[in-house]
Amino acid sequence: MLTIRRSHERGHANRGWLDAYHSFSFNTYYDPTNMGFGPLRVINEDKFGPGRGFGMHPHEDMEIVTYVLSGSLAHEDNTGGKGVLKPGDIQRMSAGTGVYHSEYNASPTEWLHLFQIWIEPNVRGAAPRYGESHLPESAKRGKWAVVVSGTGRDGAMHIHQDAELLTTLLEPGEERSHTLADGRRAYVHIVTGEVSVNGEVLKAGDAARIEDETQLALVASAASEVLLFDLP
Repeated sequence: MLTIRRSHERGHANRGWLDAYHSFSFNTYYDPTNMGFGPLRVINEDKFGPGRGFGMHPHEDMEIVTYVLSGSLAHEDNTGGKGVLKPGDIQRMSAGTGVYHSEYNASPTEWLHLFQIWIEPNVRGAAPRYGESHLPESAKRGKWAVVVSGTGRDGAMHIHQDAELLTTLLEPGEERSHTLADGRRAYVHIVTGEVSVNGEVLKAGDAARIEDETQLALVASAASEVLLFDLP
């Protein structure tokens, strides 16, 4: 069964310097029917104005994944993690017992576009961890690239949850499939382009909750990028 949520149905907050879309309830956006999907708690698509961002603030017991689409993200936290992330870079922060971090657009002239994703951990009170990786376009063409995983397979960064985030790039007419194990569910989010998922056409910003299915068949009708969450 597929349950579709269109891009315009997401929560939206525009502060001028921050233009944010929320797939699930977040901050001042509250929708009791969209509190998360399994352990997937947050998908925020954010655009930060030049030089703007958030100062030091706390998190705990959450797996936080940031994926930079364009621009540059300056990050610093109290675990010693510090640096500037560029397009294709992935940041994983396991907040565990507690972490403070800041995140800013590192450019004084260009906008920053990113996804920030929160996944609830299956282990509470773990030691905080920080990690970075890079996914070149070549890693996403012709196959699924594993971004983060509860097993760390294919060199993906490890998270404290029996879940995986995968991404792929598709050209018009290209197909991609994914098999779900018994009892698993999936969440598909279209980053760019237009993709048919088991016959349902989704455009950029659209998403599908998928339950009681074992096979996913994706067919692109435009150049596209897709995020796929394989969840318990």
